[in-house]
Amino acid sequence: MARRAETLLLALSGAFVAVNSLALALLRGFSLDGLFVALAWFLAAGLGRAWLDRLLPERDPLLFPLTLFMTALGLLMIARLAPTFASRQALWLIVSCVALLTTASVPQLLRRLARYRYLLLIFGLALLIATILMGRNPSGLSGAPELWLGIGGLFFQPSEALKIILVAFLASYLAEQAQVSAFNHSMKTERLWLNPRLAGPLALMWSLSTLVLVWQRDLGTASLFFLVFMVLLYVASGRSAVVLMGLLLTVLAMVIAYQLFDVVRLRVDIWMSPWEEASGRAYQIVQSLMAFAAGSVGGQGVGQGLPNAIPVVHSDFVFAAVAEEWGLLGVVALIGALLAWVLRGLKIALRHHERPYYALLAVGLTSLVALQSLLIMGGVLKILPLTGVTLPFVSYGGSSLLVSFVIVGMLLRLSIEER
Repeated sequence: MARRAETLLLALSGAFVAVNSLALALLRGFSLDGLFVALAWFLAAGLGRAWLDRLLPERDPLLFPLTLFMTALGLLMIARLAPTFASRQALWLIVSCVALLTTASVPQLLRRLARYRYLLLIFGLALLIATILMGRNPSGLSGAPELWLGIGGLFFQPSEALKIILVAFLASYLAEQAQVSAFNHSMKTERLWLNPRLAGPLALMWSLSTLVLVWQRDLGTASLFFLVFMVLLYVASGRSAVVLMGLLLTVLAMVIAYQLFDVVRLRVDIWMSPWEEASGRAYQIVQSLMAFAAGSVGGQGVGQGLPNAIPVVHSDFVFAAVAEEWGLLGVVALIGALLAWVLRGLKIALRHHERPYYALLAVGLTSLVALQSLLIMGGVLKILPLTGVTLPFVSYGGSSLLVSFVIVGMLLRLSIEER
């Protein structure tokens, strides 16, 4: 039954790709780039399914097809919104799928991440420092955040890899501590703020998030790091005081950042009152809201809307483009796929309730995707200040797609470890 569900979901996703690729081809004319995008998706789906059936037959049956569905939607939107980037994203899809399959197929990978956690942390911090010192921006625009490291014409965003490194480190560290009340109810716990074993990681993540915000002006990544850490710390300690401390520190950081950094002040101001500067600083968010209104329930149809009126729509605002061209139905389908994906990840974590490291690792990896999705969707809808993070699996960006697929590979590996 599980294999049938996986086959059905992949078949439906394949039909979705075929029909919409044909619609775009009829609208714009057939092109080799459009053909390559469709073939890349079918190659990833077909070879990925065959590889997983051979090496991981008892894996979670829904993670892979849900991932491929969201990726299909992202590829189609990029081909629609920024055709020059579509082939590049399709190539990244092939690379990312290979990374997923490799990650899922290495038996001792997860244990080695725990064993060498301090080396991984040092490596991640070195990447962050290298980005601060030698970071570049592929667009070449002056004043744009320099969050990429480049070799030749190939660019990679180190903060994406740092997400996995930090989750693996924190999961391993917290699992070793005697304060994990959710897994050992007989332990006597100390107060969080008096316990250096938990206060130490709290200070580390606070400092790291502040460093990212100050030196890289990357509000989204800084927020994501700290939020994921607070989730892990709450799951590990089982105490609501963790949430309270996290909220207080977050509010304090936002107040300080608003006073010190123009980028934070700008995003908060246009979040609170975008209509006053609808043709100026708040142009993006206003056009995004208008795209949602134009999409209505059924959407304008693929290729029929005007989502390109939103600057950088294929990256930061791809969710608004989905709303305009597929309407409320498309938005519900995407959110439903994300929600199902997150629930599968949490189910894997629950199966490891007697193995703290694996449970925390699954929670952390799932929280990365869930919280990042909430941050960008909330920002595009003006529910939250815009953070500039990508929508996992959907937005344009090779680094984001690669790391997201590696996360899926790790969760697939976790789904068979408990057996």
